[in-house]
Amino acid sequence: MVAANGTGTYVPFTEVEQAIDWINSLIPFGIRPGLERIQLMMERVGNPERRLKFIHVAGTNGKGSTCAMLTSVLLAAGYDVGTFTSPYIERFTNRFKFNNEDIPDETLVQIANQLRPLVEEIAKTELGSPTMFEVSTAVAFVYYGTVAYPDVVVLETGLGGRLDVTNIVTPIVSVITNIGHDHMDVLGDTIEKIAYEKAGIIKAGVPVVTTVEQPEALEVIRQKASEMKATLYAMNEQFSYKTLSLQENQQAFSFDGPFRQLEQISITLNGAHQLKNAALSLMTLEVLRQYMAFIIDDDVLLKGFRCAAWPGRLEMILEQPRLLIDGAHNPEGAETLAQALRDTYRYERCHIMMGMLSTKHHHDTLRHILPLADTVIFTEPNFRKKMDAEQLVKIAEDVLSSASKRPEIMVEPDWHAALEKLTALTGPDDLAVVTGTLYLISDVRSHILYHTESEKGW
Repeated sequence: MVAANGTGTYVPFTEVEQAIDWINSLIPFGIRPGLERIQLMMERVGNPERRLKFIHVAGTNGKGSTCAMLTSVLLAAGYDVGTFTSPYIERFTNRFKFNNEDIPDETLVQIANQLRPLVEEIAKTELGSPTMFEVSTAVAFVYYGTVAYPDVVVLETGLGGRLDVTNIVTPIVSVITNIGHDHMDVLGDTIEKIAYEKAGIIKAGVPVVTTVEQPEALEVIRQKASEMKATLYAMNEQFSYKTLSLQENQQAFSFDGPFRQLEQISITLNGAHQLKNAALSLMTLEVLRQYMAFIIDDDVLLKGFRCAAWPGRLEMILEQPRLLIDGAHNPEGAETLAQALRDTYRYERCHIMMGMLSTKHHHDTLRHILPLADTVIFTEPNFRKKMDAEQLVKIAEDVLSSASKRPEIMVEPDWHAALEKLTALTGPDDLAVVTGTLYLISDVRSHILYHTESEKGW
C-alpha cells in the first residue's frame, strides 16, 4: 500500500496493482453484514447509486449465470449495461463490467484514490474499517454512477441480501434464484432463516421474480413480498418452463408466462439447472418489457440467450483429454453437477479432481459427486482458507462407508501435480472434471488457457 506523505495528504496510487493491493488489504476485516459503512461512503461521494436503475439478484446458486443471461439479452437489445458480480475468475477488474468490458485500469486507480481517504476516515470511527467487499461495491457504484452511466446495472449480492452491502439500492426489479445450504454460519442454519435473509432485497412496490421451490422458503418470500406490496412472480405459479431438448452445448425450453408464451428459447450454457436460470431471466425481462417500457424484440431476445456465457460453470476448457470445470462449492451446486454428469455428458469413465475451502459443508457435497466417479483426486486450492486434502479423504470414506461402488481415491495436495495426474489417466472416451471452490477453478482455468495475468478471488 502507498504510504501517506509527511504533510498528511496521500501519495496517490499510480498503478492498478497498487489500487488492487490496497482493496485486498482490507480482506482481514472479513465479512461484516450491515449497511452503515457503505451508506456513509456513498453519502460522502454524493450517492451515485441513486442515479442508476438496478436489477438486484440474490440467491444461493445461479446468480452469476442469471446475471450473464440478463446482461447478454439487454446488450443485444442495444442497452448499455453495467454488471457487478463476484467472485471473479481471472482479474479483479472482471467484477466491474460495462457492456461486457472490464473497468479500465486507470479508472479503477482514479476511483480508489477517491475512496481511500474516506475508507481510512471511517476506519477511525466506531464503525470500523470498511471491508474489501464494501469498498469493491463502492467502486462499482462510483464507476457506474459517475463515469460509465449505463442504462441499467445488473447487481449481484455478495452474501445473503437483507444486510448485504448491495442492499442500499432500490432496484426496478428484484430476483431471487434459489435457496440452499451455504454460508449458514452467517445467514442461519435453516432454509427459512436463509430465505429470510435473501428476501431482504425485496423493496416496497418493486416486483420480485423467483425460482425458489421449497414451500417453506417460498412462503417466507411470499410473506415479505406481501408486506412490501411487491408483486411476486414465482415459478410454477405465475410462470413456468418445459424442457424441450438437453444436450451438450445446446439446450432448449418453452416458456409460459403471465403476459405471453414463447415456444422455443435456446441456450448454450450447460446443465438442466441453466434452463431454470434462463426461465427466471426471461420472466425478469418480461417484467421490464411490460412495466418499464424496455424494448426487447423477440429476435434480439433469442440471440441474447444463445450468446450468454459464464466461465467456470460446466465449462469444457480442453478437448484432448476432455476436461470440464465447474465451481460446485456447496451441496446444491454438487447436485447440479451430478445431474449434468448423468444427463448431459457422455463418457466411459469419469475422473474427478476436487479442492475445497475449510468453511463449507462437504459431506453432502461429496455425497452427490462420489457415486459418479471412477477416480477422485483430492487436492488443495492455493488459498488461505483451503481444506487439507487428507481431511477430505476422511469425509469421503465416511460417505462411502455404505456405497456399492467405490472410486479409486488419490491425494495430491499440489494442484499442479494433481492436474497432471488427472489428465494422464483420462482416456479418449473418458471425462475429466475439476470441481470445488472457485479459487481452484480459477487457477486451473488460467493454467489451461494460458491466462497468465489471472489473479482470482473475492
